[in-house]
Amino acid sequence: MPTDHPSPLVLIPARLAATRLPGKPLADVCGVPMIVQVWRRACEADIGPVAVATDDATIFAAVKDHGGEAVMTRADHPSGSDRIFEALGRLDAQGRHDAIVNVQGDLPTIDPAAIRAAVRPLADPAVDVATLAAEIVREEERTNPNVVKVVGSPIGDTRLRALYFTRATAPWGEGPLFHHIGLYAYRRAALERFVGLPPSPLERREKLEQLRALEAGMRIDVEIVATVPLGVDTPDDLERARAILSAGNGDHSAKDPS
Repeated sequence: MPTDHPSPLVLIPARLAATRLPGKPLADVCGVPMIVQVWRRACEADIGPVAVATDDATIFAAVKDHGGEAVMTRADHPSGSDRIFEALGRLDAQGRHDAIVNVQGDLPTIDPAAIRAAVRPLADPAVDVATLAAEIVREEERTNPNVVKVVGSPIGDTRLRALYFTRATAPWGEGPLFHHIGLYAYRRAALERFVGLPPSPLERREKLEQLRALEAGMRIDVEIVATVPLGVDTPDDLERARAILSAGNGDHSAKDPS
């Protein structure tokens, strides 16, 4: 397989709007705002520069106050992908970085190794977008529509070529099911193309943005990791994140309860 060596820029989109946990990015997690914990995990991945892309001055200030890089973006972006594309233009108009890693701003306990893993599929020049998944081990997750499954063809011991993403239980029959993790690494050209496309029919039906890329013929490869990081959406999630980081055992990962 031909190999490429991308130069990543890690961007973390963050906004204050959240219905179940208002002010989520600024919630205290072990003495600092949650968005700062996410920025720290991304820095620990050590794959390239890291910046937070936000439309909120308090988030911007919180990141800056803790030594991080942040950039203000418009407030009307429909998705994190659109937000990071604007941030990319502001931070790297010269095009120094040919890969952009989108890390969600509500993953304060994510294992830095998982962020590194997301970039590996881009070593193949044929891959447009890379993402992550973990094998489902809890029976209730197999039928939970909030657990997005990736259907893919194995192309290695820890990699799939994505054929479809769905909230349904798929594929049918004996064998593993994989829980998709919404962390993406884009080739720069792929991100530019993606945000320029209109929402696709299957994207609207499944409410899964990544289907837009597949319907447009873009190749998405999936790196398989051991665990699903804890996404903080509720007060209970926030308490779990605090407990994990307070433990200080060096293992930032946690199984997603959904």
